[in-house]
Amino acid sequence: MNRMESDALAAKDIRLDPCIQGLLDRMPARVGQTLSEEQLLCLKNALGAHRGGRHQVDLRGSFGLWRWRYYYVFLLGRERRQLTRKALRTAKTAKTIFLAVFLLCALLTGLILVYLSKSVPGLDLLPQRSLDLWGWFKAHILS
Repeated sequence: MNRMESDALAAKDIRLDPCIQGLLDRMPARVGQTLSEEQLLCLKNALGAHRGGRHQVDLRGSFGLWRWRYYYVFLLGRERRQLTRKALRTAKTAKTIFLAVFLLCALLTGLILVYLSKSVPGLDLLPQRSLDLWGWFKAHILS
């Protein structure tokens, strides 16, 4: 079956499509009955951009502060759109910043762990100079 035949078959049953049924349910019946099969197909294709709106993480909610209400939406999922050059550049910049911050945090954590591990047995690499990180760690974390 070629594309024209499948489009013709879809046009015959277009009013049975759940997307179209939902659309027709939200409009007055007299308006829905005047739409041709071609118009319904065009509407379905136009609304198709919102199809597959399932995300791996989909957090939505709202909260009130004083007399106003605010809503939040956090969506996370695999990117399926074709990105523009500007969007690709922004994504690359964000990825670079994230990687740099992650490496900086990992480096600082590693240095702190090395410093603490040399401080446990009481080793001083530079006498008369100390961050006293071990003293703070013992007082606040280990106590």
